[in-house]
Amino acid sequence: MGPYAFFAGLLLGVMGMGKWQETGSPFWLWGSVAFLLLVLGWGLGAVFGGKSGKK
Repeated sequence: MGPYAFFAGLLLGVMGMGKWQETGSPFWLWGSVAFLLLVLGWGLGAVFGGKSGKK
């Protein structure tokens, strides 16, 4: 995952939280939390456990 994709994912998660505050629907809240956890896990996995192209 590149840095642009990571920050775009974080932005989408925060926008989902804003949609939850706007509508009050728990689906937006849990969907946003799940998406943020997915993005953070993917990003941290790429940093600490990912395959680097180095040989």
